[in-house]
Amino acid sequence: MKRVVVGTAGHIDHGKTRLLEALTGVDCDRWAEEKARGITIDLGFTHLAEPDLQVGFVDIPGHQKFLHNALAGLGGIRLMMLVVAADEGVELQTREHLDVCQLLEIPHGLVVLTKRDLVDDEMLGLARLEVEELLEGSRFEGIPIVEVSSTTGQGIDELRQALLAIAREIAVDGDAADPCRLPVDRAFQLKGLGAVVTGTLVSGRIEPGQTLDLLPRGEGGRGVEARVRSIQVHGENRATAEAGERTALQLTGVGLDDLERGEQLVTQNIFAPTQDLAGRVRLLPDAPKIIKGWIPIRFHLFAHEVMGKLRPLDGPLEPGAEGKVELRLAQPVVAVRGDRFVFRRPSPPLTLGGGLVLDPAWRRRRGGDVAPALRQLATEEDALVLWTGEAAERGVVPEHLTARLGCRTKDIARRLGSLSKEGRLLKVPGGQEGRWLHPETCREVSQRAKLLLQEFFEQHRLAPGMPKAEFLARLLPAAARELGTVYLRMLEAEKTAQVTGDVVNLPGRKVEGQLTGEEGDLSRRLLESVESEGLTPPSPGELAHRLGAKAQIVEGVLKFLVQQKRIVRLPGGLLVSRKAVDEVATWLQESDWDSFSVPRFKDRFGLSRKWAIPLLEQLDSERVTLRVGDERKILGR
Repeated sequence: MKRVVVGTAGHIDHGKTRLLEALTGVDCDRWAEEKARGITIDLGFTHLAEPDLQVGFVDIPGHQKFLHNALAGLGGIRLMMLVVAADEGVELQTREHLDVCQLLEIPHGLVVLTKRDLVDDEMLGLARLEVEELLEGSRFEGIPIVEVSSTTGQGIDELRQALLAIAREIAVDGDAADPCRLPVDRAFQLKGLGAVVTGTLVSGRIEPGQTLDLLPRGEGGRGVEARVRSIQVHGENRATAEAGERTALQLTGVGLDDLERGEQLVTQNIFAPTQDLAGRVRLLPDAPKIIKGWIPIRFHLFAHEVMGKLRPLDGPLEPGAEGKVELRLAQPVVAVRGDRFVFRRPSPPLTLGGGLVLDPAWRRRRGGDVAPALRQLATEEDALVLWTGEAAERGVVPEHLTARLGCRTKDIARRLGSLSKEGRLLKVPGGQEGRWLHPETCREVSQRAKLLLQEFFEQHRLAPGMPKAEFLARLLPAAARELGTVYLRMLEAEKTAQVTGDVVNLPGRKVEGQLTGEEGDLSRRLLESVESEGLTPPSPGELAHRLGAKAQIVEGVLKFLVQQKRIVRLPGGLLVSRKAVDEVATWLQESDWDSFSVPRFKDRFGLSRKWAIPLLEQLDSERVTLRVGDERKILGR
């Protein structure tokens, strides 16, 4: 079944609620105060059901004081029904509601001239002419105008047929595979049933038993869990709620105090609240001034209303003009690219403009970084490339982008795949659907790797290679460390690096097996100094001072001697000659000891604990000794 939601718009007391009652038989004014005062204060709901079509109606308050309630109901509407009383004509809220509908780019509309029974033909003609002049030049120019009387029933059947005809043309089937989003526009408690919320299901499907995230809620706006106990659509129990339907959910896991208008019930572990957005907006022609810098605003997105500030990003924004803006909100909201919003002046209240979310997770930029990013937000494909570049070395998997686009992972993977075929992104293994990197990120990593290896071998000329773990720790940030193998393969493929075992080299680099000249002489003198001191040789710094050599060169030669197994680096980093370690091992194996304690070992070889423990750990690793409790057992006899 296809579905469409219709929203009324118009001035107070122009007959919107009575019109819907005449069409559907339902009085949308449910509050005692509404009935007593004869005006709609909050949103009301009703529907028409046909075998192949479901038309939901949202009754919007017409009083200026309740415009924030009206804005809460206009999100998700595809057909505007502009109601104008024939005896009063176009009024203030008629114009403001029409402005809001244009800013939200509601795609279709029709006009209903109500109270036909109260005017003659001449007055009716004037009212029609005034409406046509109002619509001239707007996105709704030329839409049908139907004349009715809710009191006598005149024109109601014609209106119903006109509505159903338009609805059949524009109604759509939502993609049930998309993540679900239900902006909450009402929350109340039913005795014995618990908390109930209503809203228009923007995308996806909801089923009883499903657990959803309520956002933005919980610590840091990360959300709280709410389980769907039952579903009603237009008063009927349902096994599923589909995108485009007015939906009521009975929830468990949350109480009425946890629920507020504007929050969203969404598929778990996908969406993330945001307070920084970029968008494209249009100022109303009668906006009071040019916007040049930050201004305070009241931000309306679906049923959510928060304070914030806005500034233009590509030059001053004049009344009636379009431009790109940055928004910083005082509280988090849930938004995806393509969501429509309206912004108003906080005090005195005035609708300023509205627009489209381009990036719901905008990174703050300065100066020359802003313009290129704005250009890339123009199309969805360019935005995907931009966001992949922002992810830097970590890259993106489709799941990362679902929160920004609000569509299913497979669709995003397909678009990323197309961009990789065009050479705009690079695909690498990772995740269920793959992982993508920006080519510029790969170039930067390659250049960084080359410089890193060159600098390392300038300092460690005799090293057989740079340890792989050290290389990756210095090459990649912690967030991308898990992709180390991917980057090593990439660097090898482009011949930037060569990986052998646990070391990384520059391609073609050779390490000489022998030292010559001054280094050879220094090597001999170092080895003599270390061996002459037995089990407690000097530190590298003391050796450099004693031999009058540079500490950096001494470090390099000592590493070479460790690689040549002439010197042993004990656990903890202390250096001792291979000869000294072998002499200890030989003595132990030839002694009459079967086992020994650390104090006995220290006494025998005249060592402090600083030297004894690392030496014993080295002997353990070489299987000369085996630690058993607090003692060592001698092996290998």
